[in-house]
This record gives sequence, structure tokens and C-alpha cells, in this order.
Amino acid sequence: MKNIEIFEQLHYRVNELYERIIADLGEKHYSIVEDFFNPKEVVALRGSLLKLYEENNFKKSAIGNKTNEEVIKSIRGDFILWINEQQANLAEKIYFDKINALVEYLNKTCFMGILQKEFHYAVYPKGTFYKRHLDTFQNDERRKLSIVCYLNDASWQNENGGELVIYTENGEEIINPLPGKIVIFESQVLEHEVKPVLDNKRLSITGWLKTR
Repeated sequence: MKNIEIFEQLHYRVNELYERIIADLGEKHYSIVEDFFNPKEVVALRGSLLKLYEENNFKKSAIGNKTNEEVIKSIRGDFILWINEQQANLAEKIYFDKINALVEYLNKTCFMGILQKEFHYAVYPKGTFYKRHLDTFQNDERRKLSIVCYLNDASWQNENGGELVIYTENGEEIINPLPGKIVIFESQVLEHEVKPVLDNKRLSITGWLKTR
């Protein structure tokens, strides 16, 4: 009986978190969750990212989608590697399990119609940035929600830069890329940018939840 009570309490807290995300999206079109991934999960995901990065699996990012792709250093400077959920390693499976649980809840409670998702690792070396932009394309408007998960080391300092800036009707929301934090925002509504990284490498997983 006690185990059942503990499970119900945990289940309630998870739903409570999802409800807060939904409320934030409805009120201001974005939500910030400080510890969506715990330190152990962050360490595993960061280790996966760095291993692949050191093996030179990443490629220079581009502007636009596959039908309109162009590399422009003056706009965007990160290096990326797409993650295949079907070929995910253990750390990545934990990541997708949490994201899939959120997606299932959003679809059941908000009827968002999210049918697809795409995610990639992202590394911003020192001096790189991503100018103000919107996460949608002229020839593809399927992106509904953007999600960024930060994988920086626990010793990451705000002085390292690499802040995410979300532009709202009321001004700017400046978000420091602290480990375990996720930011969710409406892809077709909010312009945003990544400020220059002043020291170290800025590590994250970035992705999109997409409708048909």
C-alpha cells in the first residue's frame, strides 16, 4: 500500500510540472524548467555529446532546412549532430523517454497534434553565437514547440556567456545555460538568439516538436 501511495505522489508531481509548462505556454508562450534533467542524466548526456564531438561526427550548422540550406558564419556558429531515436544510446534513451512522456501529456490534455520530433546535439565553441531568428521556415511550418536542454558542466559560470535571449511583447527574457535546465517555447511565435560564448564550449540538445 505504501509503494502505491509513493507512486501516486510521484505521478502527481510529474503531472503538476507538465501543467505548469502548459500554463506558461498559454500565458507567455514559453516555459523554463530548472532541473528537468537531474545531474546524473546531464553527466551521461554530456559524456555522449563530447565523445561524438571528439570523434569529429559533428558538422557546421546551416541556415534553413534541407531544401534551403546555407552556412553563414556571421549569423550562426554552432556545430551540430542529429540524434536518431531508433539508434539512441542509453543516455539518449533516457532523454527521449522524458520528452516522449511530455509529448504524450501535451497531446492528451491540450490536443496539440504533435506527431514528429527532431533533435540534435549542439556545440557552440568560444566566440560563436546565433543571431536573432524564428524557428520556422517559409516552406515548412510544422514546428510547433522548440526545446533546448543545457548540458554544460556544473561549474558553468554566467560570465561564460552563451545566454539564450527570448524576445517577448514585454521585452527580453535572458536565460543562462545552466545544466539540466530546459526551455520550451512556441517555434512560430517567439524570436530568440544565442549570445556569444565568451569562454569554454556551450553544450546542449536542441529540438522541435512538430505537427503534421
